[in-house]
Amino acid sequence: MLRGRWIGMLVLCLVVAGVFAWLGQWQLGRAIDTDPTPPGATEEVLPLGDVVEPGAYLPGPSIGQRVETRGSWVPGDFLLVTDRINDGVEGYWVTGQLRIADAEEKTSLAVAIGWAPDEASARKAVERLEAEADGSVVELTGRVITDEGAVPPPRTDPHRMTRMSPAMLLGQWHDVEDLSVYRVFLAATEARGGLADIDSPAPIEQSPVNWLNVFYAAEWAVFAGFAFYLWYRLAKDAWEREVEELEERTA
Repeated sequence: MLRGRWIGMLVLCLVVAGVFAWLGQWQLGRAIDTDPTPPGATEEVLPLGDVVEPGAYLPGPSIGQRVETRGSWVPGDFLLVTDRINDGVEGYWVTGQLRIADAEEKTSLAVAIGWAPDEASARKAVERLEAEADGSVVELTGRVITDEGAVPPPRTDPHRMTRMSPAMLLGQWHDVEDLSVYRVFLAATEARGGLADIDSPAPIEQSPVNWLNVFYAAEWAVFAGFAFYLWYRLAKDAWEREVEELEERTA
């Protein structure tokens, strides 16, 4: 084991183990959030612009953050989203395009305005909301939620939407030329147009420890130990073979 070849392999194992140890330390550093979001932070109402910008993705800690904003409804853009569960009951969301007031450029935000138990009730709410969309500025409070992702509509109804997706809504909105759009949508706290309030509880607070990363860090430590074991096993096997050959020659 003290021969040059095995000493060289030991040095190589030390380098490999050192790399594994560094990777384990890096993974462990990512496993613990040293600056976690304070409990109840999402319940503080913040200006929308302080939480997310148009076209930007919503940071993980800000998902479900309560925000406030103001703007005017765009007529003709009150659309329905199906398969919405509210307090365990399936129904419809009525959504709208809110043109943000006082924005530096033409900017819109998708808003889930309220919930209806059936399509007929949702259509009636749309009629009431259309009548109120006279360009006046309204103030809204709600939770910002990430895009649920676009899915192809059924062939029988190409305008039907089952996901709350600003990207899909944008395809049916009016006056979208040179429009800047938020990737997130707002689930309004108080419904309008005779709709029921959307059930939108506070997000579950996450643990500051990411146990998956802790597991990965432990794996790197095992790999580092295995590098030394592999060197020891190979060197010992070579030594045992040499001893056996020497004994055979002696015999």
